[in-house]
Amino acid sequence: MEVIYHNMHIVLAGLVGFFLILLALIAHKRLRHTEQCLIPQGKATSSTIFEVIVEFVLTLMEGMLGDKAPKYFPLIGALFIYILTCNLIGLIPGLAPPTDNINTNAACALVVFIYFNYVGIKEQGFVSYFKHFFGPSFGHVAFYWLPFLIAFHVLMFTVESISILVRPVSLTVRLFGNMTGDHLTLGFFSNLNPLWFVIIQFIYVLAALIVFLQAFVFSILSVIYISLATETSHH
Repeated sequence: MEVIYHNMHIVLAGLVGFFLILLALIAHKRLRHTEQCLIPQGKATSSTIFEVIVEFVLTLMEGMLGDKAPKYFPLIGALFIYILTCNLIGLIPGLAPPTDNINTNAACALVVFIYFNYVGIKEQGFVSYFKHFFGPSFGHVAFYWLPFLIAFHVLMFTVESISILVRPVSLTVRLFGNMTGDHLTLGFFSNLNPLWFVIIQFIYVLAALIVFLQAFVFSILSVIYISLATETSHH
């Protein structure tokens, strides 16, 4: 049983992925028929849920990326839905959310890290993308200033490199720490005497809010990193 519990995050992470793919296929089947989509559904279905989430995330991204938002939406939208669903599992007594394990979070953060560097190089070109790591160019300067400029550029490269490398660590640790604390707090109050029912309900509402906020923050930071990698004003 200990082995099963220890690997629960792997099993649940896989089940969440399978469940979301299944829902996406069901929603896609309906969305292929434009005429049906024009008629509002009177109940919550997979397609309506996806439509609400897509509209929410895309609107959020458009405020930060403008016309480029749809281009980067597939990854951010998928991450938001996946992380949110993983977090929601923690609200079920006896189950630990996959995001309660640092390996799950590190995998998501690594995808973001690879992606924003990839789109940065694709948008700016390899040389132009890494050029800003060395700081601003000062043009022609006197020979005796060269040692100072070299030291400055080396320092800037070090600082910028650390800043880039620390981003996936920040995403991983932030999500892991908050979800672990949220899950432990929820588990503690769930084991209290039934007379604490009202307090437990309040904790569940608070936990649900935290679950949403953590998926929201992870997605927002990912959008910011993409924006920084693709903008041209600082090169």
